[in-house]
Amino acid sequence: MDDDVLAALEAVEDPTLGDDIVSLGLVNSVEVEDGVARISLALGAPYSVHETQIADRVRDVVADLGLEPDLTARIDRAEGEHDEVLPGVKNVIAVASGKGGVGKSTVAVNLAVGLAEMGARVGLFDADVYGPNVPRMVDADEAPSATSEESIAPPEKYGVGLMSMDFLVGKDDPVIWRGPMVHKVITQLLETVEWGDLDYLILDLPPGTGDTQLTVLQTMPLTGAVIVTTPQEVAVDDARKGLEMFGRHETPVLGIVENMSTFICPDCGSDHDIFGHGGGEAFADEVGMPFLGAVPLDPSVRTGSDEGDPVVRSESEAGLAFRSITENVANMVGAVQRRNHSNRSMAKTPKTN
Repeated sequence: MDDDVLAALEAVEDPTLGDDIVSLGLVNSVEVEDGVARISLALGAPYSVHETQIADRVRDVVADLGLEPDLTARIDRAEGEHDEVLPGVKNVIAVASGKGGVGKSTVAVNLAVGLAEMGARVGLFDADVYGPNVPRMVDADEAPSATSEESIAPPEKYGVGLMSMDFLVGKDDPVIWRGPMVHKVITQLLETVEWGDLDYLILDLPPGTGDTQLTVLQTMPLTGAVIVTTPQEVAVDDARKGLEMFGRHETPVLGIVENMSTFICPDCGSDHDIFGHGGGEAFADEVGMPFLGAVPLDPSVRTGSDEGDPVVRSESEAGLAFRSITENVANMVGAVQRRNHSNRSMAKTPKTN
């Protein structure tokens, strides 16, 4: 009966990878007992729309066989994939930009809160040591606390665990550090913050391609990166440098977000391309990367950040845009994880003549 279920699952297609889940090696195991089909699937992005669709299709196929489906999900880390670093975190997503002022932190905050709103367990690490502003953007005034094991317990807001340099320095004190100090602090925080079990850890990187980015790329098991740009050419040029940085370190880029896109006048309803329009999408198309979505230049984004109430929680046009981007990021995380699992599975399969 196990083989019958496995054969039936060949009808379930992966919406991104373009083949059935059996051929791709995404079925870890099948066990049928007492009318229940226990199936382990290689799904790695909790609350991803695409992976939910795969699971629902599997349930339908199993039900058609007259069996009760009992599904679990598991994707094992590759050998040597920093198993000692963040062992309870399933996916680490870096949010980066080539230059400052493009709304990178805004995207990171709304992505983290958007994932939490979907039901995921989420952490947000404000790694922008020179300009940490995530606590303000979520109105977090609770400081981290120490545990009995001498680790740091991050405070939580909107269902997101938080850690930021802003918690550790004086309110108005500038951070004036050289590269080695940045490296030491980032690695120390990685070792001492008790994140627990997370579906996603979002990293808000500083702009550019400097010491912090290098430390993160060398020490953290990144699932992928999101690159933020505005439509104007000068921002896209700098985003290209960020793309090259991740490429050199063999980190998948999940896609491009265009922030500060078309401004819709609230009085007359007409569109105004203040920073241009479509530059991020054209850039994504040029380099063959997914375009995750565009966020309009909307006053609600600014007020949400200033007041500590992320706009992704609202029904504004910008809020809807961020929710769409959040879904697209989760889908891309799932695609990366399933593709990696499939490649490892295929590599273990002995070749036949």
